[in-house]
Formats: sequence, C-alpha cells, structure tokens
Amino acid sequence: MIIQSARLAISQLFEKNFRSVLWKSLGMTIVLLILVWFILEALVSTFLTPVLGPWPWVATAIVWLMGTGMFIGAGFLIGPVSAIFAGLFLDEIAERVEERHYPDDRQGTPMALIPSIILAVKFTLFVIAANLFALMLVLLPGINFAIFFFVNALLLGREYFQFSAMRFRSEADANALRRAHGLEIFLSGLVIAGFMAVPLLNLLTPLFATAMMVHVHKAVSARRHDERQDSQKPAAA
Repeated sequence: MIIQSARLAISQLFEKNFRSVLWKSLGMTIVLLILVWFILEALVSTFLTPVLGPWPWVATAIVWLMGTGMFIGAGFLIGPVSAIFAGLFLDEIAERVEERHYPDDRQGTPMALIPSIILAVKFTLFVIAANLFALMLVLLPGINFAIFFFVNALLLGREYFQFSAMRFRSEADANALRRAHGLEIFLSGLVIAGFMAVPLLNLLTPLFATAMMVHVHKAVSARRHDERQDSQKPAAA
C-alpha cells in the first residue's frame, strides 16, 4: 500500500495541474523575498544612511552585506516559505488526485479559507522545525539521521493524513482513523521525510505528501469498509 501510494504520487508530480501549483507557490515565495529585500533596503536608507552621513561607505557595506545574507538565507528560506503558499493549494492537489484515480468515488469537500491558512502555517512550522533539526543534529553523529527521520515521520505523516482524511470526515473521525492505522501512517511519513531530505526535491514536498496521503487514506478507508462488512456477515452454521 505505501509503496504503491508513493509511486502513484510521484507519477503525477510533474503533470500540468501539479506544476501550476508549484510555480504559483514558488512565484509567491520569490515575490515575498524580493519584497522583504526592498523593505530592508528602504529601512537602511531611511534610518541608517542619515546617521552614517560622514561615512557613506559604511552604509554601502551594510547594504551589500545585507544582500549577501539575504541571498544565502534564501537558500534556507525558500523551502519553508514556499510551504506556506503551497499549503493554500493542497485542496487543489487532492482534487486532482481524486479526479484521476478515484473518479467514481465521492469527491472530498475543500477546507474553508481560515482553516486552510491555519493548516498552511502548521505545515510551514513543521518544515522549519525539520530544517532546524537538520542543523542541530549535525552535532550528534550516528543518531542524527535516525532522529531526523523519526520525528518528521511522526509530524508529517500525522498532518498530511489528517488533511486528506478531513476532506471526507469530521476531525474526530479522522483522528480515530489515524490512530487505528498508526503504523501505516508512520511508515508513509518516513517516505515523506526521505523525500523532504533531498535538496531541491524538497520544494515538491507539500505536493508529493498530499498526493501520497490521498492514496493512503483511500486505502485504509477501503480496508475499514471491508472489515465492517465482514463483521456484519452472519456467522457460518
């Protein structure tokens, strides 16, 4: 189930509808980072330049250092920040997966705007936490990778499955289903964590994780339905 779900998710990643979400989220990220640069440059020009009037070269050096720092920082920030915007389009991704692979099933219900924003922020916090873990765990050779994958498997598996399940279920029912299939969801989270650990490829994490968990949710829901039907069959004489 898990390998099949990952394979199906990867096969759809570079389709037109998925690419449009990627470009939208990356485009918004780049615009935001450029906007932050202009704001910082304006603050330096407004407040520091007048104070450093006798030493204009100092103001120029500060601007150049700030630009260098922004350039380096963008390499670390583009993943987490793009996750914010990608989180706003997760319903769109889930709909595309459902339409292609489950056309005869009932389509999920998109989340309202405010909950989707909250979910996007949560995803972003998880990605930031993962990057901080990756940075801090360098000091713990031998167990750093194990801790990184374990923690992120728990967090990412839980949150992306929760999102996929809540398109069809109440929050309480989604939580109950997640607990009943905790091992499968944790192992799916391990696959997502491995995907996220690959540079550049990690920009696709929200898309891949959403698509994969739609398949996982469908699989465990079908199994639950079959188990209920078997339990309702009359016992053999």
